[in-house]
Amino acid sequence: MRLFGYARVSTSQQSLDNQVNALLENGVESHRVFVDKASGSHLERDGLKTLMIKVEKGDVVLVKKLDRLGRDTADMIQLVKEFDKNGVAIRFLDDGISTEGEMGKMVVTILSAVAQAERHRILERTNEGRQEAKAKGVKFGRKRTVNRTLVSRMKRDGKSALAISKELGIGRSTVYKILTESEL
Repeated sequence: MRLFGYARVSTSQQSLDNQVNALLENGVESHRVFVDKASGSHLERDGLKTLMIKVEKGDVVLVKKLDRLGRDTADMIQLVKEFDKNGVAIRFLDDGISTEGEMGKMVVTILSAVAQAERHRILERTNEGRQEAKAKGVKFGRKRTVNRTLVSRMKRDGKSALAISKELGIGRSTVYKILTESEL
């Protein structure tokens, strides 16, 4: 039996250190740790694909938490089936569960469904909070740094969009966007 590890974060700004350290502390050799910095909402992840190629019958894959392997219940079931078909078990360290045995597979399926439902609830709450903030006048996005009045004045003075963009150090498409907005 060989131990493999899988770690994933959603964005490149997040750190994998905590997950990787947990895998190493649980006996996974560093060359058998596969990582991704990608969303768990799909299975198109390079680290996961490579892991699935490397594992063989009797191997065990360690993952720190259930949601690190995937977020979507159908994808999780597919992954568990794929690993199981190849005789590979998955153990989730923080959750204390494993796909070894029928009961373990059932528990993983149930917890995947719960995790997916929680993700949907989080998105709903986030969207509700965003709508409430907008209703209160909160502005989202980057603060505007281009003087829109100046752009309009320069255009009225006969300067081309290219000349304005060069003089102000902004993109020509930004100039066109400002001019279009000022016409409305």
